[in-house]
Amino acid sequence: MKLHSQKVKGGKAMAIPRILVVDDDMDMRQMMIQFLRQNGSIALPAANGAEVRAHIDGGRVDLVLLDVMLGDENGLKICQELRREQDVPIIMVSALSADNQRMEGYAVGADDYIAKPFNPELLLARVKAVLSRTRRTSSLVHRRNTKTFRFNGWTYDAKSSQVLSPDKIQVALSRRETALLQVLLANPHIPLTREEIATSLDVTGETQPANEASGRAIDVLVGRLRNKIEANPKDPQILKTERGVGYVFAIDVAVSDT
Repeated sequence: MKLHSQKVKGGKAMAIPRILVVDDDMDMRQMMIQFLRQNGSIALPAANGAEVRAHIDGGRVDLVLLDVMLGDENGLKICQELRREQDVPIIMVSALSADNQRMEGYAVGADDYIAKPFNPELLLARVKAVLSRTRRTSSLVHRRNTKTFRFNGWTYDAKSSQVLSPDKIQVALSRRETALLQVLLANPHIPLTREEIATSLDVTGETQPANEASGRAIDVLVGRLRNKIEANPKDPQILKTERGVGYVFAIDVAVSDT
């Protein structure tokens, strides 16, 4: 399987899962990374909490494989901290496999728990199961908080879902348009496929082919949002088309707590 693209029916590109492998044992980390890459994932290394946060803040992460014991750090605490602001799936990996230790992992928000040593094929199966169960690219999910986002003179208040233009005029967005804006604001400068956006918004009807219907729905939705936030929707400067991929929110986003 190619590591830069995956194909689905109809020839449309789907995003490859980006998996963050967190382990302070370099040999174990490299083994897991190599195995995941050989099986069609983008695997990213991290050895401590700071590197985890750098990856999470710096780009899309679809799943975290998190070791419980990280030198002086505790993977359970890192998991708990991530859960305060992220919905990204987390699988704990640990040599500690007693029932109470597993329950500690689930208690802080882990989606699954795998005991070392493990069969790599089992690890892969559990990764696929968690990704399938979430049915979305998790880092696209808008963080449920009360933050304010500012971009190109515009303001979006996440608490009230109010959108203000640079002229301080409130602009009414539909529920779907607001949800799309939330996804984009959470991922500035990151090209997103139509499938990623559609899955995060769950716009596909059950009776429609997902790869076709969702793509058309996203194109229509993007057009509607452009008509409301772009000075010239025919020459968009904020929400641009990324050829061969999908769409990208092409400007900086400032985030504050007020």
